[in-house]
Amino acid sequence: MARIPHLIAPLRALATFAGDVADGAFAILHNGLLLVGAAVMTAALVLLGNPDLLSSGEQRLSHWLTVRETAATGIKPDFAAIARTTAINPHGLAPAQANIAHWISKKYRVAPEPMAALVHEAFRTGQRNNLEPTLILAVAAIESSFNPFAQSHAGAQGLMQVMTRVHSDKYAYFGGDYAAFDPRSNLRVGVRILREYMDRTGSLQTGLKWYVGAANLGSDGGYAARVIAEYRRMYEAAYGQPLPADALLRARYNPPSGAEDPTRVAQIP
Repeated sequence: MARIPHLIAPLRALATFAGDVADGAFAILHNGLLLVGAAVMTAALVLLGNPDLLSSGEQRLSHWLTVRETAATGIKPDFAAIARTTAINPHGLAPAQANIAHWISKKYRVAPEPMAALVHEAFRTGQRNNLEPTLILAVAAIESSFNPFAQSHAGAQGLMQVMTRVHSDKYAYFGGDYAAFDPRSNLRVGVRILREYMDRTGSLQTGLKWYVGAANLGSDGGYAARVIAEYRRMYEAAYGQPLPADALLRARYNPPSGAEDPTRVAQIP
């Protein structure tokens, strides 16, 4: 025990040395962080004062991130792809549209999101052309079962099975013949053709006969009857009430009393 006092002085010296080292390290780290912060602030001010330099830096960073993402996953990112899709959230549709979108989705085994987009397009296009939207959807159902890439032996293409080579002029408004495989464009062209035939012949049944290419034939093979039967089912599924008897005369757009705005789609988060 007599030797312990002799150790006190060295221990105090060691503690003092360690404290000095810690203080020095902290001072160096603190000053270093201040320098880094100053450098970052200076760089930020330079970039903010030079929009071209900032834009160039953003492009380089984006390119670097894209290269790394491609190398890691084997998939090249395409963030604009979402804008090319034909799909919306069916919960954002007005009630009648949501009703028929879900009904078609179940019956024809198609995803509800693209079906919701097509239903909404049918309602918008139907209103513009004074044509009942559920009739438009019934034609698409019988023609292609909602396959936008369908093609018949005769060369009819797309959702509404439009004869592209015959109606090429109409697709010029959508950029060319390949628009036949864009479901929205195909639907708009098909509706325009059907509307013209109905106005020319004065009836839904005869207009459908012309639409299917049987204008000069004695029979349409039951085509009009199939479309009208599906029209009845879709109308009731959408509006919750039977198709009025007079609706088959001209199939004009005339939603039931109290029906919502056919062009409304809620904002989807």
